[in-house]
Amino acid sequence: MLNFPSWKKGLIVLICLCGVIFAMPNLFFSRVEQANDARALVETGATLTDEQAAALDGWPAWAPSSLVNLGLDLRGGAHLLVEVDVEGVYAERVEGYWPEVRDALGAMRDTVGTVRRVEGAPGELRVRIGNAEAMPQALAAVEDLSRPVVSLTGAGARDFDVTADGDELVLTLSEAEQIATDDRTMQQSLEIIRRRVDEAGTREPTIQRQGADRILVQVPGIGSAEELLALIGQTAKLSFNPVVQRTSDPDTRPGIGNLLLPSVDEPGSYYVVEKRAVVTGEELVDAQPSFDQNGAPAVNFRFNPSGGRKFGQYTAQNIGSPFAIVLDEEVISAPVIQSHIPGGTGIITGQFTVEDSTRLAVLLRAGALPAEIQVLEQRTIGPELGKDSIEAGKLASIIAFVAVLIFMILAYGLFGVFANVALLLNVAMVFALLSTIGATLTLPGIAGIILTIGMAVDANVLVFERIREELKAGRGPARAIEQGYEKAFSAIIDANVTTLIAAVILFAVGSGPVRGFAVTLGFGIVTSVFTAIWVTRLMIATWFARRRPKTLTV
Repeated sequence: MLNFPSWKKGLIVLICLCGVIFAMPNLFFSRVEQANDARALVETGATLTDEQAAALDGWPAWAPSSLVNLGLDLRGGAHLLVEVDVEGVYAERVEGYWPEVRDALGAMRDTVGTVRRVEGAPGELRVRIGNAEAMPQALAAVEDLSRPVVSLTGAGARDFDVTADGDELVLTLSEAEQIATDDRTMQQSLEIIRRRVDEAGTREPTIQRQGADRILVQVPGIGSAEELLALIGQTAKLSFNPVVQRTSDPDTRPGIGNLLLPSVDEPGSYYVVEKRAVVTGEELVDAQPSFDQNGAPAVNFRFNPSGGRKFGQYTAQNIGSPFAIVLDEEVISAPVIQSHIPGGTGIITGQFTVEDSTRLAVLLRAGALPAEIQVLEQRTIGPELGKDSIEAGKLASIIAFVAVLIFMILAYGLFGVFANVALLLNVAMVFALLSTIGATLTLPGIAGIILTIGMAVDANVLVFERIREELKAGRGPARAIEQGYEKAFSAIIDANVTTLIAAVILFAVGSGPVRGFAVTLGFGIVTSVFTAIWVTRLMIATWFARRRPKTLTV
């Protein structure tokens, strides 16, 4: 086993070399970060200042530039935990059914008598009819207005339930629709918050759902929690604009009174649209995933009376022409007007899946948060604290690292030196992996790296102690090394696989810093097994092939 094929040697050396190269930018963190920021500005077409131009030249474009992102506890920033009032959306959804119910019952006035809306509890629509004996016909007419619930778990269910209470008809959202509405409300809230935070140019924010109705927002580098709260409260700019032309040339001159906007769903495509919007997001009341007349996923949208009147007039005059749905200066859809759309409601059709229609509905509603949010927890972490955390983490890592290096040399001599070299490569590969995937490093993540150092040394200790036992049993140097690696292999795999299982569970059920710890620990386990089994063995084999020692002392 000391005879390595050339291809295997080359592969091991190549992996180690890649680890060092991709980890290197983190040694020049500030320089690379500034160069990346300047390069991002160049891609947007912005003019660089002298300082930004110097920063761009500070790191070559051909060199790897991926960095480990620093978490909130290392960079400083703001932390918010908010609760979304999902039940408050039910009343708005039920309110939207009233015009349809009124028209359906109004068409049956000779049968049901007068139709009058009465006061009801929040989340329910109550309608009193003049002829209580016609309630079965009224229920049947209103039930025909219900639509299938658009969700993967609500197959076969309808979006509302309607019951009779004396001479009153009571409409409420079905349980399946409430679940789907809750999920869409949370998705919409997450989408809005993510878009607002991304616009601020912050690096690697953490925006994730917690439980049924809570959202955790952690943004490194922002000044305060109050600033973050104000940022989340901004409104997305939504508009419906006439389309002048579609093009693939980003340098197309749009002309006076027009805009050239990129397409979200069609990368490389652009739309020239009129700057004057037909209607804006301020007039959009609702947008919900639905199905068209052929049963294909689609999106229904509804305007307020003012927006509905303008939209109806425009569609009547422009049948066969496309119009653009513009969100934050990007065209998210450009459907063709098939017919006059009166009443302020319409449907967007296309080659959608259920997920696509839900996503488009979310984007259409992204002009404002769908429900009120209540701040449960807010914290501001200053950059000084983050700097102190980095220094403390560095000090702990250096102390642990130096102590391990000294111990390995004192305990195992030359073999300890081999183990130390592999340990350095191990840490480099962990940082290379974290940089490549854009992972966020937190204080628990640093703890995971320090634990990785111990795990890597543990694997080498198992091998070296096994080699010692084989030497005491009278084995020759070559045979002792081979037996040491073979017999220690099962113990190394057992210890690391069980730890890897724990890391996977932590990642699956944990959040935030816990996940950061799990990621660094998981990567460290993989790299430590690689360096302990292959890298140190390659170094020992190379040394043994050149020296051919008659005796061996570990």
